[in-house]
Amino acid sequence: MFGYVNVNRETLSPENEARFRAYYCGLCRALRKRHGLTGTLTLSNDMTFLAMVLSGLYEPEEQSGREICVAHPLKKHDWVATEATDYAADMNVMLAYHLCMDDWRDEKKPLSLAEAGLVRRGYQRVKARYPEKCEFIADMIAALSDLEKKGPDGDIDAPTNLTGELIGELFAWREDEWKAPLTRMGAALGRFIYLMDAYDDLPRDLKKGSYNPLKPIADAPDYEDRCLDALTMHIAECSEVFEMLPILRDAGLMRNILYSGVWTKYAYIQSRKEKGKQK
Repeated sequence: MFGYVNVNRETLSPENEARFRAYYCGLCRALRKRHGLTGTLTLSNDMTFLAMVLSGLYEPEEQSGREICVAHPLKKHDWVATEATDYAADMNVMLAYHLCMDDWRDEKKPLSLAEAGLVRRGYQRVKARYPEKCEFIADMIAALSDLEKKGPDGDIDAPTNLTGELIGELFAWREDEWKAPLTRMGAALGRFIYLMDAYDDLPRDLKKGSYNPLKPIADAPDYEDRCLDALTMHIAECSEVFEMLPILRDAGLMRNILYSGVWTKYAYIQSRKEKGKQK
């Protein structure tokens, strides 16, 4: 599920690229401080984006610095972090743990069980801090697993909406006036991520016989158009909510992600398909 919220470096200014790297390193630093080196294994662009959105909206005090670390042992690098970064780090560990355990339960992947074991202690700390969120995420992933066990039935909306609810809950940091719009924004982004993941994985899932909600429409003549329309609809809703939020800090960087970066994977998939046709 991770890996689809990216920047588009071709259209990113040097200043914004450095700022994104600083946020990314800030999240890595928060993961290391809160959950140890094993916590940094869960680091993702997706939760970096969450930290940026929440920092931009709530504008908590920002900390920054330069340091070396295990990943960059020879050269100091900039990092930026806020209270929202700590929250994103916790959500990163929680989601990674549940996804690894879900892979283990469904496919008995030893690597997934091992990865879950590495972050289990961190997850227990997060669970103590956010018991209701952990329970909600566990319920959503279990519901997704139940749908997958039944096999694709042509109802693409059911698993897509469950993922939307899951990500929407992660975006709802506080019980305040911003909870509703943040939940809606996260839910739309979650639906986009789930559908993009299914679109990306379809060729492999067809070969392996694995679950994919797009299988029933894979041979339809309008398959590509339907997928593109749905993806556009979900990310457009996410972007619409974002534009209604009073976010000024790093807004240009976040627009790069929402309007361009999230589509870099789609462009890569199209390029891959085109090369396949030429062969």
